[in-house]
Amino acid sequence: VIRPEKSENWTLQIKFPQERDAGIYECQVNTEPKMSLAFQLNVVEAKAHILGPVDLYVKTGSSLSLTCILSQGPHDLGTIFWYKGSNIIEYKELEENELVEDPPRVRLKTEWTEQLTSRLTVEKLLPGDSGNYSCVPTMAEAASVNVHVINGEQPAAMQHGNANTASPCALSVNLLISLYCTLATLYTSTVDGFR
Repeated sequence: VIRPEKSENWTLQIKFPQERDAGIYECQVNTEPKMSLAFQLNVVEAKAHILGPVDLYVKTGSSLSLTCILSQGPHDLGTIFWYKGSNIIEYKELEENELVEDPPRVRLKTEWTEQLTSRLTVEKLLPGDSGNYSCVPTMAEAASVNVHVINGEQPAAMQHGNANTASPCALSVNLLISLYCTLATLYTSTVDGFR
C-alpha cells in the first residue's frame, strides 16, 4: 500500500501480478457509517504464440521463418529469446537497409507495436537445423514448435508402409464390388431360371 506524504489517497500496488492474485479487493474508509468500495481484479496471463502448425516440415536448402507474437501483457512486454532445444540461438540483427557481403544464416527481427512480434529466420536449412524451437519471453509463458528438415518431397512421418500394399479402404471397396457382382449374377441366374 502506497500513501504519498501529506495525501489522503492510498494506492494498492501489486507488483508482478499472477493469476492467484485475481479476486475482489475492497477499499474501506473508517468512518461512521463505514464506507467501502469493491474492485474486481482479473489477471490475464501473458502467453507467447508462434504462428503456424506445431509440427513444421521444411526442405533442406530452403529457409525457415518463425513468427512469435506476445499480445496480452503489460505495457512493458520485455523481450523475446529464441532457443533450439535448451540452447539459446545466436543471431545477427541487421539494420533496415544494411548491406552485407555474406548475409548471416540466422537473423532476428523484433517489433514493438500494440504487441511484441519477433521473427526468427534461418536460411539454407540443413538436417542439423531440425529440432524444437522455442520463443521465450521474459515476461510471459513460452511457445514452441517442432521443425523437421527433410530431404525430398514428403516427410518420412507421412509415408505409410510399402507402396505395393493396398490400404484397408481399397480392400473394402474391392470386397463390396465383388459382393455386388456376385449378388447381381445370382439374381440374374435366379430370374432367368424362373422364366
